[in-house]
Amino acid sequence: MNTAIVFINAEVDQVPEVAEALAAIPGVTEVYSVTGAIDLVAIIRTRTVDEIADIVTGRMNKVPGVADTQTHLAFRAYSAHDLEAAFSLGD
Repeated sequence: MNTAIVFINAEVDQVPEVAEALAAIPGVTEVYSVTGAIDLVAIIRTRTVDEIADIVTGRMNKVPGVADTQTHLAFRAYSAHDLEAAFSLGD
């Protein structure tokens, strides 16, 4: 599994609409609105790095209201506890 963290700047009056559109893209597992220099953070999880490239350049950057993206590929996860907790909701 490959994971990418994408920082997104959106047009200020379109942040909720951009977030919803991004969350609907297959491969995008989470979208957060955040404080600071960026507006949104999206998490992408795919089988291949090429799929990440397709999602970011072919889908995310084309969402109306997306002004800019920065993509960061994760090398390794250090907290398996957080991942296990996310998948065990409702147990």
